[in-house]
Amino acid sequence: MSRPVLSVRNITKSFGGIKAVQGVSFDVAPGEVLGLIGPNGSGKSTLFNCVLGQYRPDSGEVLVNGRKVGGQRACDLNKMGVGRTFQQLSVFPGMSVLDNILLAGQEHKGSMLSRLFGPRDAGLTGEAEKMIEFFRLGHLRDTLAGALSYGQQKLVDAAMAFMAGPTLVLLDEPAGGVNLTMLGALKDRLIAYNRDHGTSFVVIEHNMEFVMSLCTRIIVLAEGRIIAEGAPEEVRSNQMVIDAYLGG
Repeated sequence: MSRPVLSVRNITKSFGGIKAVQGVSFDVAPGEVLGLIGPNGSGKSTLFNCVLGQYRPDSGEVLVNGRKVGGQRACDLNKMGVGRTFQQLSVFPGMSVLDNILLAGQEHKGSMLSRLFGPRDAGLTGEAEKMIEFFRLGHLRDTLAGALSYGQQKLVDAAMAFMAGPTLVLLDEPAGGVNLTMLGALKDRLIAYNRDHGTSFVVIEHNMEFVMSLCTRIIVLAEGRIIAEGAPEEVRSNQMVIDAYLGG
């Protein structure tokens, strides 16, 4: 059996007297697309931030490809093969689509010295062009990111996250604020990338149709605990989930 790409072991995190995450454990297999859902305040974002090192958990541990992580900077996790997208877009509006994607790639390549004295693009233009074509942004290559629609910016944001060739990507509400047409394009590209590269995803999302059609397994949080886990159809019909989140 393959070693998990991500292992979360008994993570607990409190803020004062509020227990945001309470003993959460799960594994993510190579190539798996895992959804993480739950009502507002269920602990999803806190858990993500514990995994990514923004928060130090009170107890428990996180392993990436079998290696314990904790307190690492985002750039260190990126070098270990972990990418992420954010609820708030991380694109630079005054830069072109190409330059945004190049900048993301440069964060993961070489040293500060090599970036200062090496080629301006760090030799990444070819890879950035491939990413632009993959996400079907070729007609927007030289357009300033700030001039794009919100959905187009989400595609740029995703392309930036994949520039380092990650083995694991954490996607924080990728469907938020995106219209149906662009949402379909984003889902299509994520499914294609997973199929072509075997990259694992963990997806926090409120759009139930999006997460149910994208993910192969879903974990449901409520009040900081896992209350259900399984295939999308199992979760959709689980009475505890209906009561806690989906509504009657």
